[in-house]
Amino acid sequence: MKAIWKGYIHASLILKITIALILGVIVGLIFGKDAAVLEPFGDLLLHLLKFLIIPLILFTLIVGVNQTSITNLGRMGGKVFLYYVLTSALAIVVGIAVASIFSPGAGMTLDTKEGFEVPENPGIIHVLLSIVPENIVTAFSELNLLGIIFTALVFGIAISSLRASEQHHELGEQVYTVINGLNEATLSIMKVILQYVPIGVFAIMAKTVGNQGADTLLSLGNMVLVLYIALIVHIGVYILFMFVTKVPLKPFFREARTPMVTAFVTQSSSGVLPLTLNAAKNMGLSRSLYGFSLPLGATINMDGAAIRIAVSAVFAANIIGDPLSFTDMLQVVLVGTLASIGTAGVPGAGIIMIATVFAQLGLPMEAVGLLTAIDALVGMGCTAINVTGDLVGTAIIDKSEKKRENPDTVENSYSRS
Repeated sequence: MKAIWKGYIHASLILKITIALILGVIVGLIFGKDAAVLEPFGDLLLHLLKFLIIPLILFTLIVGVNQTSITNLGRMGGKVFLYYVLTSALAIVVGIAVASIFSPGAGMTLDTKEGFEVPENPGIIHVLLSIVPENIVTAFSELNLLGIIFTALVFGIAISSLRASEQHHELGEQVYTVINGLNEATLSIMKVILQYVPIGVFAIMAKTVGNQGADTLLSLGNMVLVLYIALIVHIGVYILFMFVTKVPLKPFFREARTPMVTAFVTQSSSGVLPLTLNAAKNMGLSRSLYGFSLPLGATINMDGAAIRIAVSAVFAANIIGDPLSFTDMLQVVLVGTLASIGTAGVPGAGIIMIATVFAQLGLPMEAVGLLTAIDALVGMGCTAINVTGDLVGTAIIDKSEKKRENPDTVENSYSRS
């Protein structure tokens, strides 16, 4: 037994997750809804990961702020936000293009008697106001990522100012040392939690496949297939970006695959944030960059959801026999991009985004209800793309920053990572 445990501990994490993924699918198909008995094991994984989100963001970002200047931080922040907006818009274009080629929903009929109540879209103003929390405790208890990022930045800058002042230099160094120590302690806890990830992945996958079943996949298989084709095309876009900016692909995907696969299973960008931050650390990316770019991305950067919006819009238009015009497509790009930011961090954000675009284009809301039947199936791939996009953007911006600081050694530093 001890030998088996040792073998498990020392085996490759991605190998363990892959095996768990396959076993989960098999168990889900065999036992169907009875596989839900494994749900507590999956819930435990999500609880463990969410347990680390606050200390990871808080301590990583405070330490990161103290390792760079405010000017550099502002410049990197501008690059991150621009990247997120542009790739979200590009994702919608990719989704529309792929869906227009394969025409999902053509020939289907819609049951107009089936109503669907759409959750309220809080809008961009709500998101902007949530950046500054009413109080720190509320931001932490409600897991308001934007509020936590704001808190970490404010305290990080304050500690940096203390360290730079003559009067409070020693006090600032002491506080920084404590924060740095807490950050290392959090990373140590992360290493232990990583060993449980495959077990949780197995349980979540078995439950998801068992609940969805083969019937749902077959009935709306065309829509699911087209969406996954669009997601694969968008991964190709990421690879092109990295190739052009000379970000090495092999080291990137070696580290990114664990959060990608876990995000696929858990369907939670924020839930796998500890794994995403750990991957960025292992890639050798700048802590001052990924400390805020990845939490921010988990909140507002939803390339996968953007693709889902586009494919869903084409799907609904084909069902009613009125394909989208070029003007409609432009509206999807504009409204979809704004909706992806305006629903940041809201439960059921994917459905809200789709409903927002449908309302703008006059598409039937009954189609939204139909799409909820495959919510889990499409949500898995979309979440994996969300996480991938966050890491790709961070790696590209990190490369540009390192090239700016030291153009002679940047190639060597990346080859070592």
